[in-house]
Amino acid sequence: PGPVEGPSAPDTRLMTSAPVLPARVTPDWVARRLGIEFASLPADDCLPQFRHPQDREPVPAAVLVPLVDRPHGTTILLTQRTAHLHAHAGQISFPGGRVDPGDRDRIDTALRETQEETGLPRDRIETLGFLPDYDIATGFRVTPVVGWVRPPFALAPDPFEVADVFEVPLAFILDAGNHRRHSELREGRMRHFYSMPFESRNIWGATAGMLHCLFRLLSHEP
Repeated sequence: PGPVEGPSAPDTRLMTSAPVLPARVTPDWVARRLGIEFASLPADDCLPQFRHPQDREPVPAAVLVPLVDRPHGTTILLTQRTAHLHAHAGQISFPGGRVDPGDRDRIDTALRETQEETGLPRDRIETLGFLPDYDIATGFRVTPVVGWVRPPFALAPDPFEVADVFEVPLAFILDAGNHRRHSELREGRMRHFYSMPFESRNIWGATAGMLHCLFRLLSHEP
């Protein structure tokens, strides 16, 4: 991968301690956390999230948030988009895309797009639940589907869409010190977003926003 790209210096960093994880993260533990009513969580100092106007019909889409069960600890599988794409070129993202007419539901969309983009087969994925729908200024309303991925599996990324597939430790995402907040004036409107620099990559924008939602759910102490 190339140098870290994306937003410039952050406004601040969330300087709170990392949550205490169980000795081993399990799909049952994650599913229970996903069952928490998101609106009931403390807002803390979360950034305002973009919402589509009521008079605008968003384009439905879904992504998979793949939690990979590795012996050394759970990871999150992400993709880096190719540089020539019209939208979000070169950015870090979850596998996913817009809902097709033939899709049965948002889970079907997320699994289909994941297999098309990365080659990850459906039979290696157990769906655990959902994160809250996430509106994107480009017109989409994205449903993040959280899945538990059981190795071994072989990947075959689509070279047109995917430049690279890599994994980030879940512990990195659950450390609030890695979440940076940004506010920038773009096209006359103030935009707020998160970033999470990881090694030579920069996870930011909608992907970082969804990961922050996952962080809030998994780090909440009932």
